Amino acid sequence: QVQLVESGGGLVQAGGSLRLSCAASGRTWSTNFIAWFRQAPGKEREFVAAIRSSGGNTYYTESVKDRFTISGDNAKNSVYLQMNSLKPEDTAVYYCAAHTNYLRNYWAPRNYDYWGQGTQVTVSS
Repeated sequence: QVQLVESGGGLVQAGGSLRLSCAASGRTWSTNFIAWFRQAPGKEREFVAAIRSSGGNTYYTESVKDRFTISGDNAKNSVYLQMNSLKPEDTAVYYCAAHTNYLRNYWAPRNYDYWGQGTQVTVSS
C-alpha cells in the first residue's frame, strides 16, 4: 500500500503561480512513477505530469509544458508540481497518483494503483 496526501491548492488569478505537494508513505519503494492528474467539472480525469521514481525523468502533457514543473525529493518522499502562468482552463481538482506496474504506460489514469484525495485549484480570469 502507498498513501498519498496532496496539499497546496487554492485560488489564484490568471498568470499567477501555485505549488502543489504530494507526500507519500508506505511502500514507496514499489512505485515506478508518481504523477499528477486533474479533473475539471464534467470532464474526464487527464494526465498532467509524471516523474520516474528511478532516474527522475519527467513527462508532461503538451498544454502545461514550459509552465509546470514536476520534481521530487526522495529524502522527504515527496513530489511537487510548480505551476506558473496559470490559466482559467487549469482550474480543476488535482490528484497525485502512484504507478507500480512497469508494464503499464504512465499517462493513463487506469494504470495507477494509488490516489490521493485531491486538491482544488481555481484560476480566476
